[in-house]
Amino acid sequence: MRTVIHARGLTLIECLIALVVLGIGLLGMAGLMIQGLGSGHDALMRTQALNLVTDMAERIRANPAAAAAYDCASYGSSPATRNCAPTHSATGTNCTATQLAEDDLARWQQTARTLLPLASSACAANVEYAAPGTSDEPARFRVSVAWLEHGDPTPVTYRSDLLLVPPP
Repeated sequence: MRTVIHARGLTLIECLIALVVLGIGLLGMAGLMIQGLGSGHDALMRTQALNLVTDMAERIRANPAAAAAYDCASYGSSPATRNCAPTHSATGTNCTATQLAEDDLARWQQTARTLLPLASSACAANVEYAAPGTSDEPARFRVSVAWLEHGDPTPVTYRSDLLLVPPP
């Protein structure tokens, strides 16, 4: 008499093949997660740059009398803080419009250095001023931030042009 044994379940080779397929799938998912994290970080850097440029444009609009003092190139190495605005540890002092502009620029550049890996330039967070040719032309400002994204040696720059129309 012959005995027949019916095998149930998976064989060892089938289990190994299933593990290899699962391992390849998990590696692919890990690669996608790493790429997603990198893209999220790049998006955060771009959002920070946009917010910084908008912040400086609003500072210039709030202090139009000191237009030329916002130009980064007018300061040798970097603008100095004048303690015009209050901080958590000190009260602010009265400043002229020009001193306020220098203080704004210094604080803005410090914030940019804190939030972004700035490109190695004295004015990586920069404001350029172009004086109007006549009294009825607008003053022109170019506000820009240049930073380095992870793994890319070429700096990324975000810039915005601001026109201040003289009051009538």
